[in-house]
Amino acid sequence: QVQLVESGGGLVQPGGSLKLSCRASINNFDTYVMSWYRQARQGPGGQRDLVATVTTSNTQNYADSVKGRFTISRDNARQTVYLQMDDLKPEDTAMYSCHARQLVSGVEIWGQGTQVTVSS
Repeated sequence: QVQLVESGGGLVQPGGSLKLSCRASINNFDTYVMSWYRQARQGPGGQRDLVATVTTSNTQNYADSVKGRFTISRDNARQTVYLQMDDLKPEDTAMYSCHARQLVSGVEIWGQGTQVTVSS
């Protein structure tokens, strides 16, 4: 079954750290561009924003709001992508979702998401 399963979310105080994981069950994982998105407000009107991307050649890109604080990485042998989040701020509170996109076929896959809450 093709799927992405996120883990590692939770409640953390401002300035703290969390590491999210996204375990993939897909063939040819190394041909997928992997990304993390977040949505602060759920339901109608909520917008899903791109947080970070790691390409098939391991190039990383980040939203300006997380540059210098978040690090995305991938382990193709484990079919897993990670998001290390440091110096967390209340405005980082959101549902974080993993996304996979295969450039050749255009296939896209979304995970269910993991909640991150930054609060004192």
